[in-house]
Formats: sequence, C-alpha cells, structure tokens
Amino acid sequence: MSTTSTAPAASPASAAPARRRSRGGLRPGAAGPLFIAPFMVLFLLLFLAPLGYAAYLSLFEEKLIGGTSFVGLQNYVTAVQDPELREGVVRVATFFVIQVPVMLLLALLFALALDSGLLRLARVIRLGIFVPYAVPSVVATLMWGYLYGPDFGPFAQLSDKLGLPAPHFLTDSWMLGSLANIVTWEFVGYNMIILYAALRTIPSDLYEAAALDGAGAWRVAWSIKLPALRPALTLTVLFSVIGSFQLFNEPNLLMKIVPDVIDSSYTANLYAYTLAFTSQQINYAAAVSFLLGLVIVIISYAFLLTANRRRPA
Repeated sequence: MSTTSTAPAASPASAAPARRRSRGGLRPGAAGPLFIAPFMVLFLLLFLAPLGYAAYLSLFEEKLIGGTSFVGLQNYVTAVQDPELREGVVRVATFFVIQVPVMLLLALLFALALDSGLLRLARVIRLGIFVPYAVPSVVATLMWGYLYGPDFGPFAQLSDKLGLPAPHFLTDSWMLGSLANIVTWEFVGYNMIILYAALRTIPSDLYEAAALDGAGAWRVAWSIKLPALRPALTLTVLFSVIGSFQLFNEPNLLMKIVPDVIDSSYTANLYAYTLAFTSQQINYAAAVSFLLGLVIVIISYAFLLTANRRRPA
C-alpha cells in the first residue's frame, strides 16, 4: 500500500502578500509617491527653489565699492520706510475696495440669472460673458487704451460730434477707475463660471421643498442659493485679493500711453519689476517682492478668518 505525502496548502492570508509582492516587487502603498513625484520635483524646482534664491538675494546688497555684502534685514527695513512702495500698496488696496465688489456683484447677478432658467439662449449668453477672460490681458489693455484715447478713441469722437468735452479716462483722477473697468471686463466671466458651477451643485430637493412651502424666485435666491454660494464667494474674494495686489500688466501697458499719469511705482508689483529690471537693484527688489507677498498673506488670512467666524455652525 503506497502512501503519498502532500505539502500543506498555503493559507489565503499568506498567499495574498506573495501575490502582491509578485507584481513588480512593489507594495500597494508604494505607488502613490511615484505618481506625485513628477509634481513634487517641478514644485521644488519651479516654486520653492526660486523663492529660496530670492530670499537669499534679499539679504545682500550690491555696492559700487566693496561688491556684494551681507546686510541682513536692512533691505526690508528700507522697503518698509519707502514712501513709493507705501503709496503703491495703498493704491492697489483702494483699487481692491472699489473694483472687487463691483466685479463680484456683476458675476453673482449673471450667475443667478443663468441658473434661473428664464433666459433664452443661455449658453450663448454664458459664453459671451466668459469670452473676455479668454482675451489676454495685454490685448485687452491695448484695446481699452484705444477706446479711452482722448484724440482718436470712439468715446472722444462721439463726444465731439455731440458737442461735449471728451471724457478724461486717462487722467490722474480717472485712471484708477479706468483700470478697474478693464480688470472687471476681463474677470467677471471667470468669477461667474465659479459661482454658476456652485449653483449647479445645489440639490434639487431644496428647490422642491421651497416650492411646496410657496417660496418665490426671490425667496429661493435669498434663502437657498446665496447661503450655498458662501464657499464659492470666499474663493472668488481670495483670488481677487491676490490678483488685485499683483496688478501689473494693465498699468505697465498704459504707462506707455500716459507716462505722466502712471509712473514706475504706480503699483507695488510694477515698482518691484522696475527695481529689478530697470534700476538693476535685484536685492532690494527681492525684499520688496517678499514684503508684498507678506501683505497678501496677511490680508488673505484675515479675510479667511473673518469668513470662517461668520459662517454658521
């Protein structure tokens, strides 16, 4: 009588790790870092490394006699006391207070109108409002610079035919409003898309419940849509803070048209650019840029803190 010996069968618990190791020799959690590695490399090389190098440059000063010398935080102290930088920061802060509420109010009204379903050709209207955002800011500024022109612009020609004085869009007292109009024209559609997308995520059950309670369109907009838009509005305001304090393209181009109105320190970002590439004060420009970034961080954090405190639990 012959006997056969059989090897003990491997348990499923012990076979599973063997199968997992056999697929390229990688554990299940090892694939994640490989997927994010390209982003982390680019983030390090294109963002963190330039920031670190700029911070390093801001601690030095290049002198005619003695070459480059370490000055510590002296560039930052000088920047804080710089009247041109302070004027530029105050100017963009004023620009933010004037322009952003108008832009977001228009974006909100357009988003609510499109979401209401009462507009005909809603897709065409939505595309028409968004198209200015697809126009490069350089092209938009040149176009509006022509429209603002006091000699050959259409507004000036129309005023001349009507026997009225030409509007002074490019004068010192009107310039901030003219810039605000350009930026509003560019970014209303962008903010409208964010708000409209947020409106489309509201559950239809809320609308049905409101209809059963007899709520009208205005009541639905006030009690359902606006509360649901708070996170999206917070995001748009945050983006607007960053964009307003980085205002550069529009004043830089209009400066070529009206150099007696817009100078090299009209905005803080334009001032830092002029210091770096015109005056060749690289070290001081780096300190000015870091201070501007600090202002943006402080204002953004203060806004987020205020928005979170006002948000109902």
